[in-house]
Amino acid sequence: MSEFAAWQNYFVVIGSAAGALIGLQFVVMTLIAARPSLRVAEAGAAFATPTVVHFTSALVLSALSLAPWHSISRVSIVWDLIGIGGVVYSLIVARRVRTQGAYHPEFEDWLFHVLLPLVAYAILVLSAAGASLHTRHALFGVAAAALLLLFVGIHNTWDSVTYHVFTQARKNAGD
Repeated sequence: MSEFAAWQNYFVVIGSAAGALIGLQFVVMTLIAARPSLRVAEAGAAFATPTVVHFTSALVLSALSLAPWHSISRVSIVWDLIGIGGVVYSLIVARRVRTQGAYHPEFEDWLFHVLLPLVAYAILVLSAAGASLHTRHALFGVAAAALLLLFVGIHNTWDSVTYHVFTQARKNAGD
């Protein structure tokens, strides 16, 4: 489809960045694991795992958008499934953030770990719903969702690293 061809470079960049950052996230988590703190598993499920999920979603959305689809209707079904799954997962993450006891989340944590991913996945659902009638707008929606998930993942990874390097290192140094 010619609509997808115009987006090829965009999704190559987003997908490449997401793939590279997934690998970097694993390296960071390996380094942080050398100095685990109490309740790290429940905090990881609330803060670290969703970041990898969002990077993976951006990567999958980019890969799907580069595939040679014959019509928008088939790929929009997959977008819808990813979007609905992401909305449900965002609600699960919200519960995990609320119930974990390793860290007291601030507004920024709720914004980047729950609200913005929820918005990205909701945009994806809406884009899939309107794809048959408004293909161009749907592609902009999918592009926005993928980019937002990438930005959320970058922010959350940086936030996690700085927390462990500066906050946890200071606490461990005081022991």
